[in-house]
Formats: sequence, structure tokens, C-alpha cells
Amino acid sequence: MENFVVSARKYRPSTFEAVIGQSHITDTLKNAIKSNQLAQAFLFCGPRGVGKTTCARILAKTINCLNLTPDCEPCNACTSCVSFNKGSSLNISELDAASNNSVDDIRSLVEQVRYPPQGGKRKVYIIDEVHMLSNQAFNAFLKTLEEPPSYAIFILATTEKHKIIPTILSRCQIFDFNRIQVKDIALHLGSIAQKEDVKADAEALNLISRKADGALRDALSLFDLMVTFSTDRHVSYERVVENLHILDYDYYFRLIDAFANENRSEALLIFDEILRKGFDAHNFLLGLCEHIRDLLMCKDEPTLKLLEVSDEIREKYKAQANQTSTRFLISALTMAGESEMGFKASKNARLHVELLLLKLTHLNSAFGLRTLVEQLKTMPQTASLAEDHTKKKV
Repeated sequence: MENFVVSARKYRPSTFEAVIGQSHITDTLKNAIKSNQLAQAFLFCGPRGVGKTTCARILAKTINCLNLTPDCEPCNACTSCVSFNKGSSLNISELDAASNNSVDDIRSLVEQVRYPPQGGKRKVYIIDEVHMLSNQAFNAFLKTLEEPPSYAIFILATTEKHKIIPTILSRCQIFDFNRIQVKDIALHLGSIAQKEDVKADAEALNLISRKADGALRDALSLFDLMVTFSTDRHVSYERVVENLHILDYDYYFRLIDAFANENRSEALLIFDEILRKGFDAHNFLLGLCEHIRDLLMCKDEPTLKLLEVSDEIREKYKAQANQTSTRFLISALTMAGESEMGFKASKNARLHVELLLLKLTHLNSAFGLRTLVEQLKTMPQTASLAEDHTKKKV
């Protein structure tokens, strides 16, 4: 039986072109290689699972490639590329600073730097999770990092740049990686689904992408999980919602309709149904704020692009936004945000949320009453009566 390889490893990019959502990094690195202006030390920063270590490995392989493509990509065919792909390259070393963070580990690495490359152009040292190094280890590394041999290049990767001492930062060329956009993750998952002969609904992939919060590695792990759950290799929206324990959009659409119709019983029953299914009241509040925010984004054409959902769900948002006033949405979002901030201080979480739902149910009535009062104040007859009443009192 063939061993299963997770998608994050199986489809790990081997060229700059295959890296998802980091074109500002990959283009800069390719230009540096083309113009032969490579720095002596790089620092790759950013959230988890966005391609820092992957880009470090591709850069290391490209620097030593014997037959670069015209686009400055590694050929993956020369002896250097083949040995790297097999994990047997002597010119590329990788150190995990999370488990090798002592002074002795860094001193051992510094000793290795003294020896020139064997059968290659450069020696490349990749230090992952570099923020885990101790202060003593950082200090032992300073001199080598500032004045390395001409053949040595250091690539440091970290998720927590603020933990790295300034003297290290000043010696590195810093690259900040972005969280990957939902649409880019969804497209990548769709291409993998085709290669793996998996049928996947577009909205299911979009939901997995949103759940991953910008981390492609997390999205690939969730995708593998959903494929494992399905018996027919079909990743459907319903199964993703059920297995990842995600609140369906439909609950919030129904809630906004209940607010518009001033149906407090329906609003309270929807919330009760959500609690009975095991969802947390605080997560419900966060989801409600996000839903109202998305409806506001649908009010103007330019802000529609800020809605990270599929085309089908976007149409539902637009339809509901057209039936809801901007004044209601802004007031509702303000009230929901204040309720979310005061949630932890509440001793009765359910009652806290139910009070918000009751207020939102009668929000339109409050607007109507306020408008009526303002109209009465502007009527001449009403103003005259009010003046006569005041005179009688005097």
C-alpha cells in the first residue's frame, strides 16, 4: 500500500512561479538573482503557512542551479537541483531554531561556514523559527552575519519579527510575507481537487479558504480532512459546514429578515437553534458583526470586491442589502460591536445576546418614532400649541 502524502507536502512549490500570493517577494528575488545583487542575509517574516520556508528553499536551490531558465527559475534537472530535491545537497543546510537554539548550536553552524562549497556556487544556510534563538546565540551569530565569507548566504525565517534583536534586523534584507487572499487559496484548492480527482463545490472551497485565515498550509490540511470525511470523494458545502462546525450563512440571512419584519420570536428561536447545535454565543456575535459588515459592503459597487464569498452567496448578500436601509445596518453594527465588547463582562451570556436581538428587532420602530417626533416639531400648528401651553404654565 502506497504511503499517503499530505497535500501541503505533495504540492509544495518547487519554483518561484508556483508560489501562491507572494508575487511581490518572488519577483524581487528573481530580479536580485538576474542582476547578481543578492544580499548576504535575508529575513523572511510573516504569518504561519504563507510560504516563508518554501521561498527560502526555492531561493537556495535557484542560487546553486547550474542551468537557470531565462526567467531565473531553477531547472530542476541539473545535478545541484536533483541533489536538493532528493535532500542530499551538501551546499544547503537547514537549521530548526525551535529545537536548536543554544549558543553551541550556532557556534557549530559558524564552524561550518568556514568551509567553502563543494561542487557548487554558494553555501546557503536556512534558519527557520529564528526568533527562538537565545540572546547569547544571537550575539554569537552577529559577527558571522555581518561579515560572512563571499560564498555564504543566510536566509532566516520567522513568524515573530518583534522578538529578533535590532542588531540582527539591521544586518538583514527584510521581506514581509502577506496573508494569502481567499480567492487565491480557493483557486489553488480547486486545481488540486482536479488533480486528485475530487469533486469539490466552489462554495465549500471558499469556506475552507476563509477558515484557513490566510494560511495556505492550513487550507490544504483542512482540504485533506474534508476529503477523508467524504466517502464518495465529494467535498460539499453542507459537509464542510457540518464537519468544521461552522455557522452557516443562512442563519444570519434569516436573522436579518427577522429584524426587518420585527419578528422577535423568530430571532430568539434562531439563536436558540444555534446554541442547541453547540455553537458558542461569542462566535455567534462575531459572525453577526461580520454579516452586517458584509451587507454594508454591498451598498456600494466599489466595495463589493471586499466581500470574500462565492458569486452565488454574493448575490444573496446584494439582495438582502437592497431590502435593508444603510441607517439600520450602521446602527445594528454599532450595537452588535458594543455587545461583543461587553460580552466577557456579562454574567449571563445568553441573556446578553438575547437583549441585543430584541433591540435589533425593534430598531426600525425606533427609527420610525424618532422621525415622527421630528416631523411634529417642524409643524407650525404643533409649535404654536406648544407655545400656548408654555404661556399658560407661566
